[in-house]
Amino acid sequence: MLKKFMLAGSLFVAAACSTVPITGRRQLSLVSDTEMNQMAAQEYQKVLAGSQVVNSGNQAAMVKRVGQRVQQAVETYFRQQNQSAQLEGYAWEFNLIQDKQENAWAMPGGKTAVYTGILPITQDENGLAVVMGHEIAHAVARHSSERMSQQMAAQGLGGVLSTAVGQNPTGTQGAFLQAVGLGSSLGLLKYGRSQESEADHLGLIFMAMAGYNPDGAVDFWQRMDARENQASPPEFLSTHPSNGTRIASIQRELPEARKYYKAR
Repeated sequence: MLKKFMLAGSLFVAAACSTVPITGRRQLSLVSDTEMNQMAAQEYQKVLAGSQVVNSGNQAAMVKRVGQRVQQAVETYFRQQNQSAQLEGYAWEFNLIQDKQENAWAMPGGKTAVYTGILPITQDENGLAVVMGHEIAHAVARHSSERMSQQMAAQGLGGVLSTAVGQNPTGTQGAFLQAVGLGSSLGLLKYGRSQESEADHLGLIFMAMAGYNPDGAVDFWQRMDARENQASPPEFLSTHPSNGTRIASIQRELPEARKYYKAR
């Protein structure tokens, strides 16, 4: 009986898996893209409503321009791989938010935000493409769905997000915000670090396809490394790889990314 139970569990996990584009990694996928995209659209509007959105000026225009170019690159890649169906339901948005946070993020469905606080570090359009390529890679690699699936599986909620919302709306919303990187949870740090490295890899390719020099990723992370001090958490307590580890990995992946790069 135990063997049958274990076999059934293994078959369920195998059936509930999807594959990350480019890297080919298998990931747990218990929630539908439609549900995640709908929740993302709702939460994104809440964020914008409670923020000071920059709607004009060179910086806002640059965010939209970089976002749209990376979007086109992503759509081109998926079309070339006959995987355009994976982007169905995307309603891309790119907004700049006036905030001193050195941050940016992308929700499922392409809902993307950049904070003005990170622009002095990105310095220019190519540097911004590093950040936005990375964040959009999180979205198209379904990292949020993967993290949400992990949390739902741990709570025994099955694979219907609407059911989880009905059972525990506050808890589910909190889990969603953590899943998209707007919350924090020590319980999933291992997955966070691997997903960050994967987003670096995918982001390099997407920015290169968008016509931005992927070599700029090393320059960006070197600037980030120079800004941090001894108060930064060690790698084993962080959801992000250490800057040194990240830079070394990016340098190994640059030859692949350069194959996709054509300057505009």
